[in-house]
Amino acid sequence: MQMKDSQRIPAPKDKVWAALNDPEVLKQCIPGCQSLEMSSPTEMTATVVFRVGPVKATFGGKVTLSDLDPPNSYRISGEGSGGVAGFAKGGATVRLESESPDVTMLYYDVDAQIGGKLAQLGQRLIDSTANKLAGEFFSAFGAAVVGPADVPTEADAPRKGWIGRLTGAG
Repeated sequence: MQMKDSQRIPAPKDKVWAALNDPEVLKQCIPGCQSLEMSSPTEMTATVVFRVGPVKATFGGKVTLSDLDPPNSYRISGEGSGGVAGFAKGGATVRLESESPDVTMLYYDVDAQIGGKLAQLGQRLIDSTANKLAGEFFSAFGAAVVGPADVPTEADAPRKGWIGRLTGAG
């Protein structure tokens, strides 16, 4: 299975690079991640729980960073076992480009293989789940890098008179 995509992140490249190398940020962003710990500057151990169709499994594994070119790119590779559910291994090449001083484009190219019960579920289900998980990760990652947005509250909204409330006009 292969996926290629990009994500526009409204943050400077150095800030995005730092977040890509921060286990706490990654743990928050990886769907189903229960633990992610650095075992060396280029290796992490992880425990992730996720569901693909009828199969729910806990995967334990190792993640390795290689081909490091800070703050531009790296290769992240992982291998994990989910017991009877099977195994997953693969990696992603991640590349950052500054669109402007405050906007970074994150490009990723993912390759993965699975085996065991997971492989028996069918490629369409696996591909759609992988795309969904990647989307959830990058959406959460972008939000984590940018930080909480100033969301207007009801108190900040302009008050409407009784006619405005009835008609929806202000």
